[in-house]
Amino acid sequence: MYTGIQHLHSYMTYLVLLGLVISLVVALGGLFGSKVFTDKHRKLSLLGLIPAHLQWVIGVILYFVSPLGFSNFSGTAMGDAVSRLYILEHPLTMIIAVVLITVGYARAKRQLGEQRGFKSIAIFYTLALILILIRIPWNAWPNS
Repeated sequence: MYTGIQHLHSYMTYLVLLGLVISLVVALGGLFGSKVFTDKHRKLSLLGLIPAHLQWVIGVILYFVSPLGFSNFSGTAMGDAVSRLYILEHPLTMIIAVVLITVGYARAKRQLGEQRGFKSIAIFYTLALILILIRIPWNAWPNS
C-alpha cells in the first residue's frame, strides 16, 4: 500500500505542475491582454487548484503511512537533512503552497468581471509554483 501511494504522489506531481502552468498561462494572457476575468477563466484556474488539493490529501495520507514521515519525527532525525526534508520542510512548504493557491483562487472568483482576477491568479499561483519547485525532493523523483 505504501509503495502505491508513494508512486501516486510522485506521478500526481506532473498533473499539479501542468495544471498550475496552464492556469498561469491563461492568467498572464488575460492580464497582459487587458481581458476581463470571466467564469470561463475561473474554471480554467481550477486546473491548478483541484490537482493541488488532491495531491495534498494524498501527501497527508503518505505522511502518516511512510516510514520517512511522522513516525520518523525525532530530535535526531531533525539533525539529518534528508529526514528533515521529509518530516518538516517538504510538508510545510507544500501546505503553504496549497494555501496560496486556495487564496489566489478565492480572491479571483470574487473578482469576476474585472481584470484583477487574473492578477490574483498570476501572483498567488506563481508563488505557489516556486515553493513547489524548490521543495520537490528531486533526488527521489521516479526515473521512469
